Amino acid sequence: MGMMDIDNEDLALVETICGGLPLDPRPYHVLGERIGLSEDDVIKRLQNMIESGVIRRFGVIVQHRRLGYTANGMSVWNIPDERVREIGERMGHFPYVTLCYHRPRNLPEWPYNLFAMVHGSDRDTVQAQVNELANELELLDVEHDVLFSRRQFKQCGARYGNKRRGVHEQCKFD
Repeated sequence: MGMMDIDNEDLALVETICGGLPLDPRPYHVLGERIGLSEDDVIKRLQNMIESGVIRRFGVIVQHRRLGYTANGMSVWNIPDERVREIGERMGHFPYVTLCYHRPRNLPEWPYNLFAMVHGSDRDTVQAQVNELANELELLDVEHDVLFSRRQFKQCGARYGNKRRGVHEQCKFD
């Protein structure tokens, strides 16, 4: 993957998508109107930046509480190292697991190495889903726990400074 030259239009596009895509049937058309590009040009520029690695991720951030998922818990698991990849991949296929990743243990205080975020309408639902994971994946004998969040911070995508103005946007709290 070679280096890509970024021009002012690419920078303007990156700054614009940092605020999120507009809720419109043609979001790339709306973005283009904001910065003086055609819809096709916006799509081509984004594709080029993704293919060249300038943009590594392009995804959705869902505000789960607004959708009625008011309980969320990070399930943490002490999976044997030789099985963590297999179990993580299987766990990530459950519809209520929205995030699943491997992290190193911090022994002796923290024995967990697999993390799976589970959302539900209430804590009992989340706990039942974690129990289902343990049953379905035959992890009943594996040490695990659920860490429920007490408050929600605003989630936002990457923010990049505006080099032309020296402005750096930060995530703001709801």
